[in-house]
Amino acid sequence: MAGADPFHHDGHGACADVGVLLVHGITATPQMVRPVAEHLAGLGYAVSAPLLPGHGTSWQLMGRTRYADWLAAVEGAAADLARGRRRVVAFGVSLGGALVCDLAQLRPDLIDGLVLVNPAFAAKDWRLTAMPLLKHVLPRMPGLADDIRREGPPRELAYTHLPLKAFHSFVQQWPRLVAGLARVHVPVLLARSAHDHVVPARSSEVFLEHVGSSDVTQLWLHESAHVATLDHDAELLQQATAEFVARVGAAA
Repeated sequence: MAGADPFHHDGHGACADVGVLLVHGITATPQMVRPVAEHLAGLGYAVSAPLLPGHGTSWQLMGRTRYADWLAAVEGAAADLARGRRRVVAFGVSLGGALVCDLAQLRPDLIDGLVLVNPAFAAKDWRLTAMPLLKHVLPRMPGLADDIRREGPPRELAYTHLPLKAFHSFVQQWPRLVAGLARVHVPVLLARSAHDHVVPARSSEVFLEHVGSSDVTQLWLHESAHVATLDHDAELLQQATAEFVARVGAAA
């Protein structure tokens, strides 16, 4: 898909020894997080926004991948970014938020701070309970992309269909991810959109109830839907993220 390329920046100046990993959501591409990545790169931070396996091509190819493939890609990108750098902050939207939280649980040596934008840990939908059977009958369902209140470009670059077997591999991880949140002790910036039509508010509440960190800041994005990185509050999110990265990077 044109525009789905990964984004990398080596950093420059005094900020170059701090890295930021940015992970997009399910069926999306690095285009979703690119405005934040470019803002941080402009400040001198080292930045990596990888393309998750199966994404940026076709929903049929994504249907052959699973959550374990995406997590392995995120871990590899984080390890590359951390090499030779003093601090790494991980930024994730939706699925990306869950993936970077998982990484913070499994590899605390790699992550020094988390920015989570509408992370997905829980949802109440009858289709989720039916999915173990439904995925064998229906290969796909309508996509979750482009939940943006702001009119005009840029729109979210993502699939118009959601492959059910791949999606279900993520939903199956939710109980384990929530159970492991107590092991997350790094500083967290939790950004929540007031008009999210994809991930319910309950998901962030579950995170707040279970996370082990005592350093959690909530940022309400009052004018945005799910894809807040491309919505009305994009500049607010960029600025808050930059301030958070600076605080984590300055930690002794």
